[in-house]
Amino acid sequence: MFMKYAIIDLGSNTIRLSLYSCSGGDFKPLMNKKVTAGLAGYIKNGELGDGGILLACRVLCSFRELAENLGAEGISVFGTAPLRNIVNTEEAVNTIRAVTGIDVDVLSGAEEAQLSYTGAVWGGSAPRTGLLADIGGGSTELVAYSEGRVSAECSLPVGSLSMYNEYVSGLFPGKEERREMRERVKREIARAGMPGNKYLHLVGVGGTIRAAAKLYGKLTDTEPASRLVSAGELAELYKGLKRGGKRALELILRTAPERIHTILPGMAILTSVLTAFGVESVSISERGVREGYLLSRVIGASDNAG
Repeated sequence: MFMKYAIIDLGSNTIRLSLYSCSGGDFKPLMNKKVTAGLAGYIKNGELGDGGILLACRVLCSFRELAENLGAEGISVFGTAPLRNIVNTEEAVNTIRAVTGIDVDVLSGAEEAQLSYTGAVWGGSAPRTGLLADIGGGSTELVAYSEGRVSAECSLPVGSLSMYNEYVSGLFPGKEERREMRERVKREIARAGMPGNKYLHLVGVGGTIRAAAKLYGKLTDTEPASRLVSAGELAELYKGLKRGGKRALELILRTAPERIHTILPGMAILTSVLTAFGVESVSISERGVREGYLLSRVIGASDNAG
């Protein structure tokens, strides 16, 4: 018996709808749709403003209508950094419920990290030991795991969009702005208390890492289907992009135009993580927190992960 189920992810940069066909403890993705809402830009003095809340309401209503028209028998909505890292979380969630009738499940950083891991390793698609990084618009989740079991996890309060908003004065960050972003990531990793182990492999989740893989493929004219890139190659990509100029601008516009302003802050986070943990290779997962949410909270199949 197949059931269609929709998951909506309220993130700092994008709001995403994913529709799945579920049967027993397994699922098949049917479609994905996103709106670049930039909710992090509506946060002032720690509060998500009315404009951001109402924008979220409009997108949620649109996505709910689409999901229902496509035959979704159940819809779950969760929020990450733009709802958890504000002082008016309760007010925002209550307003969304009053306007739309939709309940939003606000994930803690630890929950988001665990769900990202669950989704990324589903079906044995990742090495049994390594580090997972999910770079979002407002936060970065890190999960260390060994032989298929989580050994440490944390959520860093830095993301591609929040770093852009906080540190970058133009379209691309300058040399000093890049240095400040790298230092910020180092401080947050140290503050999070992640073990200082070395991890040869990193599983990458999220739009920043997927966009970086596409950029690398476009730049080198290679097929990204293998989804495996060395840390050195990503460092070289970052070095080329941060020079700016017409070539870098054209490459981003051809490959990931919606990330024109956030790809460099995102890659500053990524390369800092790779350096901090001695990572040598990176694989890119097409699954992440939405699939983890589906598995753990909807169809209850997370025990089959890995």
